[in-house]
Amino acid sequence: MQKKRNIAIIAHVDHGKTTLVDKLLQSSGMFRDNETIQDRMMDSNDIERERGITILAKTTSINYKDYRINILDTPGHADFGGEVERIMNMVDGVLLVVDAYEGTMPQTRFVLKKAMEAGVKPIVVVNKIDKPSARPKEVVDEVMDLFIELGADIDDLDFPVAYCSAINNTSSLSDDIATQEEGMQKILDMIIEYIPEPKVEIEGALQFQPALLDYNDFVGRIGIGLVKRGKVKVNEMVSCVRLDGSIKQFRVAKLYGFLGLKRIEIDEAMAGDIIAIAGLPDISVGETVCTVNQEEALPILHIDEPTLQMTFGVNTSPFCGREGKIVTARKIEERLMKETERDVSLKVKPNDSESFIVSGRGELHLSILIENMRREGFELQVSKPQIILKEIDGVICEPFEDVQIDVPEEYVGAVIEALGNREGIMENMATHEGQTKLTYVLPTRGLIGFATEFMTMTKGYGIMNHTYKEYRKQVGSTVGYRKNGVLVSMENGKSTAYALGGLEDRGVMFIEPGVDVYEGMIVGENNHDNDLAVNVVKGKNLTNTRSSSKDHTVVLKRPKLMSLETCLDYINDDELVEVTPLSFRMRKKILNTNERKKMDSRK
Repeated sequence: MQKKRNIAIIAHVDHGKTTLVDKLLQSSGMFRDNETIQDRMMDSNDIERERGITILAKTTSINYKDYRINILDTPGHADFGGEVERIMNMVDGVLLVVDAYEGTMPQTRFVLKKAMEAGVKPIVVVNKIDKPSARPKEVVDEVMDLFIELGADIDDLDFPVAYCSAINNTSSLSDDIATQEEGMQKILDMIIEYIPEPKVEIEGALQFQPALLDYNDFVGRIGIGLVKRGKVKVNEMVSCVRLDGSIKQFRVAKLYGFLGLKRIEIDEAMAGDIIAIAGLPDISVGETVCTVNQEEALPILHIDEPTLQMTFGVNTSPFCGREGKIVTARKIEERLMKETERDVSLKVKPNDSESFIVSGRGELHLSILIENMRREGFELQVSKPQIILKEIDGVICEPFEDVQIDVPEEYVGAVIEALGNREGIMENMATHEGQTKLTYVLPTRGLIGFATEFMTMTKGYGIMNHTYKEYRKQVGSTVGYRKNGVLVSMENGKSTAYALGGLEDRGVMFIEPGVDVYEGMIVGENNHDNDLAVNVVKGKNLTNTRSSSKDHTVVLKRPKLMSLETCLDYINDDELVEVTPLSFRMRKKILNTNERKKMDSRK
């Protein structure tokens, strides 16, 4: 029987987890020499590849020497942190990847805390050792400090360290770059030496607990997890202990194992294997699959509660159906429900006959769902993200986040002022070689719309990271709202250069000449704090008299381009974002100018 090692790769976003997995796969000899392999093989989804982030945890495994090493590549973003927590129940060790220059970041702390709570064995991998600015000795000290801060035992502080450059496929056990050798064998040997065997029972009745979900149109929902005890075969009748304690029997339709980049069908699996089971259409995370009449439930896994919600509705703009094929409420509901099959952190409930309240872990979590739907041909309109309030001991509480900011010294003043206006509490400030690191606790509401402002304020040099902390008493009510009003079109038609040229001194435009607009569509930002109805389709009156001053060609400033996230950040409560496969448009909820004025005067 092959010996097994189960590990997860954890790190802050962009510290090189997925690239490291690629190189571990290559170093294990899983691929033929002439096989072409793309970079970041594990990021299979288009959006993951474009943005360079891991959204869904991925499972792979390699055969190395006499061992089968199962590897889980985890997301680094705070919005997907719930997956990291559940994965810790499937593994016996983690590779904590840390950037040789950036060192420990908020998400490093978050993932390490989850690993320590689960009691798994850590190996520290200092990546990007080839950077000219690398400071490996200080980074290892930072990791040591983080272990102490999180209350590590004396044994945990004796963690093994490897140094590597994943992008160049080199590794060594010394921080001297001259000792780097081709391949990741040093790290693979370390996994075999330091990570313990899976803590499972080979004999006895079956116990399997799904920690992740997948979905497939042919077999329905698939539960991915670790077989904790016994063995399971295809077509065997098994029992599932549901979250409410009830028991449901089902036949195992398919069993899947993982090898390299492929999910392979297998006939049986035993304790210590990480597998996927299909057969129960509504299997859920944290339930236990057992031998019939020998039901014994494992402790239920914790699933993070959503902190933000948005309304997804049918597109009601005059341009509905022009650019997308799928526009009905029924189809939108079907698609959202299908997403909940795969994503446990997502909650969907009907709002009215045309819209749904969708709750998730953060802005990125929800905007990726919108982006996926848009690419599939959906048209929809979405509201501003709202925080989910909770009542704790009779007090209204809202979510707060830990925020870490790295900025050049000259921008520190502006950043401190902006965070102060958003009810931020400074916890720490340290300057090193012209860079200042600020640590804050901030209400989640204060982060909505802050990313764009932060990038402008720091000329793109600032780095901001945040991770959910806890629910605290609600603070000031105006946090997270836009200060300026907007320019709203009062006519339908095509925008003209002549009209836009006349409006330039009123504010910043979001559209170019020749763009189709409708009444109620937001076309720019006002310089003042009130909304202004403007005519952007007005043409120049032509007469047959020659003007004494020669016509000047209108030279317009470039419009401000708005991405999906920028639009979601930007809008206020009385506005919506219209999302279609080809465009994003911001609009007022009430399109008619006169009706909107009446509504505003009532306020």
